[in-house]
Amino acid sequence: MSGAFLAGLVAGYGVAIPVGAIAILILGLSARTSFRVGAAAALAVATADGLYAAVAALGGAGLAGFVAPVAGPLRVVAAVVLLGLAAHGLWRTWSAHRSRQTPTAPVGGGLSTPGRAYAALLGLTLLNPATVLYFTALVLGRRDTASAGAGAAVLFVAGVFLASASWQLLIAGGGTVVGRALSSPRGRLVTGLVSSALIAALAVVALLPG
Repeated sequence: MSGAFLAGLVAGYGVAIPVGAIAILILGLSARTSFRVGAAAALAVATADGLYAAVAALGGAGLAGFVAPVAGPLRVVAAVVLLGLAAHGLWRTWSAHRSRQTPTAPVGGGLSTPGRAYAALLGLTLLNPATVLYFTALVLGRRDTASAGAGAAVLFVAGVFLASASWQLLIAGGGTVVGRALSSPRGRLVTGLVSSALIAALAVVALLPG
């Protein structure tokens, strides 16, 4: 049982630590809004990771074959969503800069409440088919996790969720610190432009083969 929990922790950190579009979104949300919004986004990502880990632990060998045919379309949808977020963030940043006013709603205003941030990041993370394939490969590669009962599966999923949540909350906390340091109009402009550019670049990368 403890082995399954430790395996979940390792798997959770393995999928969470690499910096990608999701981490940048969480960082940007915390920097522009508040830690509450960033934390909600962070917990949404952890929820998605936990759901995918549960599906992988319970789905067995047939899961990869089911996901693989739709991996391409899901990747396109995720890229389109990211491009939309990048464009919206760029528009809000530039509009606020031209008006010389602090925006009444933070950049990325559609995600400016914890509930909206949670729903958006949950959906966006679930659009990443690589996550479920990652967990499936890990589960099938570990004979003790794949063949054990429901108790081991629950502990594996719990380990994944706790690892992912702790890392994503750390990113949200870092975004809050960055936001306080860059709260001036020029700082908001720089962070808004950089964040939008990075998200757009990651969206393009998501469309590349391989």
